[in-house]
Amino acid sequence: MNALPALLAALLLLGPLARGEDQALPPGAAKVDLVFRGGHETDPRDHGRPVILIAAALGVPPDVFREAFSHVHPALPGAPPTGDRVRQNKHELMSRLAPYGVTDERLNEVSNYYRYRSWAGELWRHADAIGYALVKNGKVVSLTITNPGAGYTTPPAVSVPGVALTVHPLAKLAFGTDLARNGSIAAVASAPLGDGKTSPAN
Repeated sequence: MNALPALLAALLLLGPLARGEDQALPPGAAKVDLVFRGGHETDPRDHGRPVILIAAALGVPPDVFREAFSHVHPALPGAPPTGDRVRQNKHELMSRLAPYGVTDERLNEVSNYYRYRSWAGELWRHADAIGYALVKNGKVVSLTITNPGAGYTTPPAVSVPGVALTVHPLAKLAFGTDLARNGSIAAVASAPLGDGKTSPAN
């Protein structure tokens, strides 16, 4: 997600990032749960649709799906579409997505998976990431992601409550056709805050 190459070199300035199993606590270290905020913003062109997730799940570039969907006429919020409109919309989508290997069955599966009622305050299907930091002498020595989550469209903000950081943790996302892992956190890199600067202790 537009991460700078230097960030992807990623042995964290914070310390190593681990995935999966909990680490044994080293002497004098404390475990602090990470806080993930946001990560569900959408492109203004998409009017709330998580196009980056839908396109990745279908195996097509986002702009291909955007162009295909531009020929669709959605029903008004809260109103079910008529049968004729459903058939016409499906025809418009499939005529443009089928050349990329998208089947009608897969389009239905992905569409149903990410369908949600924004006007009712809902969000598309997602899972929050979970992780923790090991903190020693007031400094973060490592980060562990125990659950990478799913359904993120933009990198969530990552913070360590109660700890003033000298670098800014940045989540890097992974997208793919596996619905349960699409939009998950693949890595956490870091960016310097600047000489002498620290982030506030949350």
